[in-house]
Amino acid sequence: MKILIINGPNLNLLGTREPEIYGSVSMEDYLNELKNEFPSAEITYYQSNIEGELINRLQEDDFEAVIINPGAFTHYSYAISDCLKNINKPKVEVHISNIYKREEFRKKSVTAESCDAVISGFGMKGYKLAIKSLI
Repeated sequence: MKILIINGPNLNLLGTREPEIYGSVSMEDYLNELKNEFPSAEITYYQSNIEGELINRLQEDDFEAVIINPGAFTHYSYAISDCLKNINKPKVEVHISNIYKREEFRKKSVTAESCDAVISGFGMKGYKLAIKSLI
């Protein structure tokens, strides 16, 4: 199965950004772990701080399922939400932190309703749980 993992703003800073919330493992290191654990899955990774670039990548249609952590776009990007609605493939939204235990504005996801499932609060393991649910 071809799985696209796509991360939004500031997730390129994983491992150094607020480690008390997001942990101390970089996405690159964790991605290597995922690829080793799931050798039958073809995992592709993309990250951008730019909303339009994320939408363009999602529209490339070269994957069978998507795992998305929209970062801050979670809370206000109707453009990403609309893009996800038009993808007729399994879609899982992942959040490293429990967004419901954070600031009030983080408790609403406008992108979640365009996904099949949401995983929140399991740290980086959320990506692993998403892959397991897809394969």
